[in-house]
Amino acid sequence: MSAGLIVFTVLVAGVTLLGFAAARWGKADLARFDEWALGGRRFGTAVAWFLLGGDLYTAYTFIAVPALVYGVGALGFFAVPYATIAYPIVFVVLARFWSVAKRRGYLTAADFVADRFGSRSLEIAIALTGILGALPYIALQLVGMRTVLEYVGGGAIAASSTAALAVAFIVLAAYTYTSGLRAPALIAFVKDTLIYIAVIAAITVIPARLGGWGAVFDRAASVLAARPHPGSILLPRGLMVAYATMAFGSSLSLFLYPHSITSLLSAKSEAVIRRNAALLPAYSLLLGLIALLGFCGIAAGIVVKDSNAVVPRLFATFFPDWFAGVADAAIAIGALVPAAIMAIGAANLFASNVFSRYSPQRISSAARPAKGIALAVCAFSLAFVLFVKVQYAIYFQLLGGAWMLQVFPAVALGLYTRWFHPRALLLGWLVGMIAATAMAIQTGFTPNYPLHLFHTTLLGFIALYALALNLIVAAITSPLLRSLRIPAGADGTIAADAA
Repeated sequence: MSAGLIVFTVLVAGVTLLGFAAARWGKADLARFDEWALGGRRFGTAVAWFLLGGDLYTAYTFIAVPALVYGVGALGFFAVPYATIAYPIVFVVLARFWSVAKRRGYLTAADFVADRFGSRSLEIAIALTGILGALPYIALQLVGMRTVLEYVGGGAIAASSTAALAVAFIVLAAYTYTSGLRAPALIAFVKDTLIYIAVIAAITVIPARLGGWGAVFDRAASVLAARPHPGSILLPRGLMVAYATMAFGSSLSLFLYPHSITSLLSAKSEAVIRRNAALLPAYSLLLGLIALLGFCGIAAGIVVKDSNAVVPRLFATFFPDWFAGVADAAIAIGALVPAAIMAIGAANLFASNVFSRYSPQRISSAARPAKGIALAVCAFSLAFVLFVKVQYAIYFQLLGGAWMLQVFPAVALGLYTRWFHPRALLLGWLVGMIAATAMAIQTGFTPNYPLHLFHTTLLGFIALYALALNLIVAAITSPLLRSLRIPAGADGTIAADAA
């Protein structure tokens, strides 16, 4: 057995034990829904910082962002500003959401929508959107882990990578069932530490071995320009709208995902949310450094059939086997942490808003239904990766992001206004979902759609275009429905506060 495989195995086994040990963290009653699903809402600034970082900066981020830069050049850097733009939204909007959720005992965003608009149909629509958005996201964590398993230890287990993947996610499901959100919260400390070590080593050693950053950029620029579909290390003028809309649209949807909401609601105070909004941009710096590894892959002359293999190949090429094992373990653990949170977030939505109707009393009820659903979510995601082509998983993830943005009017705007009629929000959501799906199919599941307006073509983010249609429909139909005296449902948040 190679040194890299030994290191990888020891680290992954170690975090697995941490996952099971987390059940004893705080001596909580994990039969309570809020204790299992949200860690009892008691996480402080440090735990929340690692949990949110582990939640948002996933294995697939570590794999896919450099892969996109390797494939197309500067456009791949849109992930850096979108993460940065998202944090002021957290500071202002989601800190307010945490406050409302804490006071009213919400476990999900759909709980808030149910209470705010008094619409069961809208509640289910928001919940199902979150579940649909989470499933392919979990599947992509598996894609990232499988990529690593094919290279760890010099490919020592490549032939049995599928079996190793299955074992890893059976273990994931087991400690998620046992420990709930405490497991990924504890493991996130290890995951983030390993990723910082791996990335700092990579950006220090690899460019130096390639002649410095100047040589890396020069080589990347010439190779990208010579490809059949040319790319560039500088953003071409024709892609500026696409870049801006992808960054802005992604920032609006980032914290609407159920795993993001789950992590946020686990914080013990609104101040913790605001402090993390100020501290989390440190991860954006890390993300920018990770993206630069795509240029390093080009400059190093790495040629791969699947661009997702660029980062594992870089570590295998420029580092000793044992350290490559550390980096591979960081990516693998970076899949386990967010996948667990995603499974919990999806299970919360199904158990709280589909299986049963929202009620503040549910927080003291048994968590067993949600635990069972979390197991089912893990099993479905594993089956999806094992039996569906990777490209389809990526397609569904792109579409899932566009779908998630369609809950923005009900969730984010609903925090500030109830002007929108709930049936108008539901109609806008439906139009947005259909439009996003249609545009994605028409473009072959690429993230950008060429919008033709006034003899001008704007290549922009599908999710943002669909959201615009969503808002237009909701804004037009809201006064129309009120003029027809269609009941709007009771606002439970006002009634509760008045009481």
